Amino acid sequence: MKTLKNAFLLAIMFVAVQVSAQTDKETTARLVEAKTLVFNATTALPMANMDISKVMQRFPGGQGSGAIQLSGSQYQLTISKDSVEAYLPYYGRAYSANIGSNDSGIKFKSKDFTYKTDKKKKGGWTITIKPKDAKDVQSLTLSVGEKGYAILNVISNTRQPIAFNGFISEPVVKSNNAPTK
Repeated sequence: MKTLKNAFLLAIMFVAVQVSAQTDKETTARLVEAKTLVFNATTALPMANMDISKVMQRFPGGQGSGAIQLSGSQYQLTISKDSVEAYLPYYGRAYSANIGSNDSGIKFKSKDFTYKTDKKKKGGWTITIKPKDAKDVQSLTLSVGEKGYAILNVISNTRQPIAFNGFISEPVVKSNNAPTK
């Protein structure tokens, strides 16, 4: 009975995440044009190569496909008019070592960047962001559909490219009236 309850709760959570991922066309357009949105990563897609496939086969249920589910995580790219902040994982091959750091993710905050939006012919947008003050990231390309689903491609100076599937949402406004501990 307990297993049935857990399976039911898991199914409800999955449906809730799928429903919350969708936004209407007007909300998506407003977020893209306002240059204020959050990309929530749900799947990482490293470049397909033999090394990653071998590692993926060792994961429970791994097929070696290269797609890594990020469910339950808070991996995001936050875009505002004056900054871009990335907190994303990285899976793939690095061409140079990150000496002095044990953190291999894509993590940076940029205040100096370019933001270009192109409307697609069949609906949706392509957003290209080029941070000038992030030493490892060359460019971020976010392809956004009308319902808010998106694909983020990250091109690095020292690593293989990686892509993420996910959805966009409105940034959460932090309240200054939060209770202190």
